[in-house]
Amino acid sequence: MVYIIAIDGPSGVGKSTIAKKLSKILSINYIDTGAMYRAIAYKLIVNKISFDDHEKIKEILNKTKLDFKANHLYVDDKKVSKEIRTDEVSKVASLISSYPYVREKLVEIQREIGKYDSCILDGRDVGTVIFPKADIKFYLTASVKTRAKRRYLQSGKKNGLTLSEVTKSIEKRDFDDMNRKCSPLKKAKDAIEIDSTDKSLKETVLKFLSYIRGN
Repeated sequence: MVYIIAIDGPSGVGKSTIAKKLSKILSINYIDTGAMYRAIAYKLIVNKISFDDHEKIKEILNKTKLDFKANHLYVDDKKVSKEIRTDEVSKVASLISSYPYVREKLVEIQREIGKYDSCILDGRDVGTVIFPKADIKFYLTASVKTRAKRRYLQSGKKNGLTLSEVTKSIEKRDFDDMNRKCSPLKKAKDAIEIDSTDKSLKETVLKFLSYIRGN
């Protein structure tokens, strides 16, 4: 039986980390929807394409091959990882995710993948737009302070950013994601909310599993 698990939530809350661990425990596919937007953003940056040149963006979008293999994103058959996790890529991804034609194309790809295999997806509109009939939906959250500290320790410090700068970046991302016209970030009415502010990674994963397994 094919089933879908959806995890939505704001930036820096740990959705991808949780989803990857759950996919391994449950032996199902993991689709990082946010990474797909980052991949397109990365290609725009590398190819020096203006972010308001919609015709060029559509061209890049239609020529880009996106696929997931063993929980890793491949762009044009090349595995990507750290290069799409920079603050610059994050900002551009947030911008282009507000373009309806970008979302439509990527949602189309995500739904196609979910037709044939059980999978877990994380993003900002998985349970509200991409798979509104997902078998189980979660909304993962944490305080801005906690998310900023995690992001700072993860990558901000290495990139020469201060904790204050990382905090402001996350606050802006939250505002943009929640207030965009196209598929804004919001909790689905039937989603289970989990707050990881005071929880370790292990505790958060166990909390998810308790709901999934009905314990």
